[in-house]
Amino acid sequence: MLNSYSGWAAAATGFMLANDLLIVTGALVGSSGAILSYIMCRAMNRHFLAVILGGFGESVGSSSKSVSDQQVIAISHDESAQLLRDADSVVIVPGYGMAVAHAQQPVSELTKVLRSKNIDVRFAIHPVAGRMPGHMNVLLAEAKVPYDIVLEMDEINDDLPDTDVVLVIGANDIVNPSAQEDPDGPIAGMPVLEVWKSNATIVLKRSMATGYAGVDNPLFYRDKTKMLFGDAKDSMDKVLSALK
Repeated sequence: MLNSYSGWAAAATGFMLANDLLIVTGALVGSSGAILSYIMCRAMNRHFLAVILGGFGESVGSSSKSVSDQQVIAISHDESAQLLRDADSVVIVPGYGMAVAHAQQPVSELTKVLRSKNIDVRFAIHPVAGRMPGHMNVLLAEAKVPYDIVLEMDEINDDLPDTDVVLVIGANDIVNPSAQEDPDGPIAGMPVLEVWKSNATIVLKRSMATGYAGVDNPLFYRDKTKMLFGDAKDSMDKVLSALK
C-alpha cells in the first residue's frame, strides 16, 4: 500500500508539473500496488480498510498461550530423507524462509530425485506466501520446477489428507491451524494450507520464532509434525545427500 501511495503521489506531482512521464509511471506504480494489496487482502480473508486501519498482526491470539508450554519433535536430516524415501506422495509448501535462504535450487534437485524414485511430488502455493502474490511461483520457475506440479491452495487442499509427507520450507502463518481453530486470533478466518491433515509433516525452520502475524503456530507441536531446524538451503542439501 505504501508503494501504491507513492505512485499516486508521483502521478499527482506529474499533473502539477505537466509531466506526462511522471503521470504515467506514477499511475502504473499506484495501480499495481493497489491491485496486489487487494489480492493479498482476499487471500487473508480481510477487508481492505481493516488491514490498513486495524493494525493486522499486532495482537496475539489465545492460540499462542495454549501451545507455548508444549514440546516439539525434532528430526534429523537422515530421518527426513527416510520419511521422504518411504512416501508415495509428497507435497512441498514453500514460504518466505525458502526465499531468504535461496533454497529453491536444492528443492528443485530434491524434486527430481524423488520423482526419479516414482514418488508423486507436487507444490502447494498459498496466495500470500512470500512477500507478494506470485513470489514462490517465480522462484520455482527460476529453479526449473515443472509448472504442472505447482498448484494453488484451492487446487491441492482437498488432497492433503491423502498425502504421505508434507514438507514445509520456511512457511508459518499460511499453515497455521489456529486460523480455523481460534476464532479470537488475529488470523482467524484466513484461508490456510491444511498440512496437518497429512500423514506426516516436516517443517524446516531456523527457530521457533513466530511469523508475520506474530502468533505461535500449534502445527509445530502436533504429534505428526517433525521439526528440522537450521538454514533451509543447508538442510535441503543434507537431506538431498542422504537421499542419494
